[in-house]
Amino acid sequence: MDDKITAAMMGDANMGNKKILDVTCGSRTMWFDKNHPAALYCDKRRITYKRYWKSGDGKSERDCTVDPDVLCDFTALPFPDNSFPLVVFDPPHLTGAKETAWLVKKYGKLDESWPQMLHDGFAECMRVLKPDGTLIFKWSEYDIPARKVWDAIGQKPLFGHHSGKQSRTFWGCFMKLDMQEGGK
Repeated sequence: MDDKITAAMMGDANMGNKKILDVTCGSRTMWFDKNHPAALYCDKRRITYKRYWKSGDGKSERDCTVDPDVLCDFTALPFPDNSFPLVVFDPPHLTGAKETAWLVKKYGKLDESWPQMLHDGFAECMRVLKPDGTLIFKWSEYDIPARKVWDAIGQKPLFGHHSGKQSRTFWGCFMKLDMQEGGK
């Protein structure tokens, strides 16, 4: 196992210059710099799909690679409390798609226990967030409206923004305020 993974799995407080934790990095599609030096990328899978989709020119085929720094489930993060000033949480959002669908392969899928899973994942994000730290939560309302997600996690974002062609993607900003220490 490489040193980065070992240090994180053991809860080593010395995580170098890593100030940003992406707990569901997938193929890092939302990142402009997919290898940002201040970010630590997590996902529960490591896989490459060869010739997965056509490139913009429609002629060449591209691979889809999920290659996190740390293999872990976002509901049980292997980091100490209060470790990161910025956490990014972009969990799977599909419930009805088939396992063979390209979106499921690329982003994952939620099962019927999704409210508890998102609740637990959000609690873990808040636990590893430093006091006064920021959590950016990205959600696609393709199958589940954002209001149901806020109900499941027990709070609403401080503010946010809808984006995308049909305004189905919601970006929400949370902050670990003093009254929320310990993920509450």
